[in-house]
Amino acid sequence: MAYNSINFEKENGVGLIRLNRPDDGNAIIPEMARELLDVSIRCDEDQEIRAVVLTGSGNMFCVGGDLKAFSALDEGISRYIIEITHAFHAAISRLNWMDAPVVGAINGTAAGGGFSLALTTDIAIAAESAKFTMAYTKAGLVPDGSSSYFLARIVGLRRAKEMALLNPILSAEQAMEWGLVNRVVADDQVLFAALEIAHKLAKGPTRSFGETKRLILMGTTESLESQMERESRIISSIADSADGREGIAAFVAKRKPDFQGK
Repeated sequence: MAYNSINFEKENGVGLIRLNRPDDGNAIIPEMARELLDVSIRCDEDQEIRAVVLTGSGNMFCVGGDLKAFSALDEGISRYIIEITHAFHAAISRLNWMDAPVVGAINGTAAGGGFSLALTTDIAIAAESAKFTMAYTKAGLVPDGSSSYFLARIVGLRRAKEMALLNPILSAEQAMEWGLVNRVVADDQVLFAALEIAHKLAKGPTRSFGETKRLILMGTTESLESQMERESRIISSIADSADGREGIAAFVAKRKPDFQGK
């Protein structure tokens, strides 16, 4: 599929997704949401892709929904937003449940749906100049893009409500202090740093990464006993996989494992 609102390339086991509406702050429109869903399915199903990097074009990561497009609509605004959110949410779900880890290269402002998208990455690297804000209620709206799920789990209930109701603008350093990102680097190093992590992950046990991602997601809602039962079933299955056996053998032999990602 040829993309218009995003760019996608694949190299050495890493898929690079770049939001590509720089003149509009990479604002999300229905076309971008559909393309994000398509590329997320592509990254999930392509066994050659063992890690993904998500970033933006230009000097912003993503400002969220295109409010200019919203304001031009009258009776059709509800249907328009439903169309966007259904595809956008399906893409986020796919990125979170798939095996390949997703590394965010937050190259600039992440606001609204862009803030939500940054939250969904497994590991997030922010540029020094990046800013983070929810901004939904500032425009009389409510959170979407999974931020009402992830934010409180990351920063706690009090800070989540503060961000959602008062809409503070956090610097990259503040975002790291609050646990929203893992690392802050110079602006010209953010993509390099994210790709470096992704290439390292691409050499790892991909199925193990996927099962680990899913266990952590499910652990937020499951009971202790049901989660431990799930852990037992999955670790026993993984231990009997090719990468599981290779990892154990390499550890015992004190050598570097050669994971194939299957």
